[in-house]
Amino acid sequence: MNNLLVSKKIGLFVGPLLFLLFISVPIVNLSFEASAVIACASWMIIWWITEAVSISATSLLPLILFPMSGVMDVNDVGANYGSSIVFLFFGGFVLALGLEKVNLHRRIALTIIKKTGTTPNKVILGFMIATASMSMWISNTASTVVMLPIAISVIHLLTNENKNPNKNQKNFALSVMLGIAFSANAGGIATVIGTPPNSVLIGLLESEYQIQISFVKWMMIGLPFALILIAIIYVVIVHWIFPTKDLQFKTSNNVIDEELKKLGSISPREKQVLFVFVIIVFLWIFRTTINSIFPFLKLSDTTISIIGALALFAIPVNLKKGEFILKWEDTQKLSWGILILFGGGLALAKGMSSTGIVSLITNFIADGNFSVPLTASLLIILMLFMTELMSNVALISLLAPVVAGIAIGLEIPILYLLIPVTIASSCAFILPMATAPNAIVFASGFVKVHEMARIGIIINCISVLILILLFRFGIPLVF
Repeated sequence: MNNLLVSKKIGLFVGPLLFLLFISVPIVNLSFEASAVIACASWMIIWWITEAVSISATSLLPLILFPMSGVMDVNDVGANYGSSIVFLFFGGFVLALGLEKVNLHRRIALTIIKKTGTTPNKVILGFMIATASMSMWISNTASTVVMLPIAISVIHLLTNENKNPNKNQKNFALSVMLGIAFSANAGGIATVIGTPPNSVLIGLLESEYQIQISFVKWMMIGLPFALILIAIIYVVIVHWIFPTKDLQFKTSNNVIDEELKKLGSISPREKQVLFVFVIIVFLWIFRTTINSIFPFLKLSDTTISIIGALALFAIPVNLKKGEFILKWEDTQKLSWGILILFGGGLALAKGMSSTGIVSLITNFIADGNFSVPLTASLLIILMLFMTELMSNVALISLLAPVVAGIAIGLEIPILYLLIPVTIASSCAFILPMATAPNAIVFASGFVKVHEMARIGIIINCISVLILILLFRFGIPLVF
């Protein structure tokens, strides 16, 4: 605890000092605006990692620093905090709130425990498999939002809601949360529709290079990679970093049955929330098909998410009394700070792309006359660690054409470079703001930034090694 307090105090002063250093000492080949973005990013990263200041409050820094340094107008910076992706998270949080209010998440949680067993490792693995399976077909945000209230209910149930949990109980809660977030990120890699960067790449290949990758052919690469990564994540979390060796739950299958009996038969309110939830998941899964049949609808994940949220406020439970599933007062429980956190991350990403920082790095790699394996490795590392700070969709949209050009210059098939670089954009495990799943589980309160970063760095490095092997051996076999 003392070490954490010391790091907070150090971080409180180091953050702004780094900002002043980068602002005062010009960085070679960078404009003042680009230097200002790097300075702001340094300040934010220090405060995020040390948690010297609330990470949500830290995320407001671009609103102050970008206009002052001439990077962006305050209106342009502010637009990132009201981005469609922020509203996607809001809708997801409201859906989770609906599940929780009617106790449906507890019913689902008890059923999951009954199926997987009550040993810690089986519970963690069960959550990871369920989350990854969902993330293959719906957004990783949606799959994480679904699992979060269930996971919290399971943790409380199996640890008997202990207010002073021991180390093993803390490790169990932490492992469940990180397992859900990381398997949501990895699961989306398996299919073309699992994560937006995959779809961006497919669209680019078809429109610019007349190359088509079928759903099945992508899965021949994506699914094995996802399975291997999830297995590694499980082993690293459960058997290495946060083991629960001596943890035994008093909860037995009989207790689970008793708890299910206490809930009774499913109530009308639960049925209403379940109906909304099923419809929203259906729309998320078949969105592209529905849009192709009814193009005027222009459904997006955000639109669907808000439809679900609004439905929970609009569907009456008792029309005569004016009672609805959710009322606005219920949103006091929402993690509003996480929405600000993502807005800050998006603002930082916009600053990095608009000032040419990303292009400068890729141009350096392209002009470096490196060997093919080294070039591929550098591009994978660049994408994987840049996606910790930038939207993976924005990054792949920005970098994919550049990477394709580098591949053509190296006289190798563009897919050999584009596929591992695209997959790398979904391998973000260090920071809460790197991906929606990371932020969502961070909002649970069970995960600290330094804990996520500690294991995330290991998973990121392992991901780099797997992607390099994929570049050398996997992709040539399939393509």
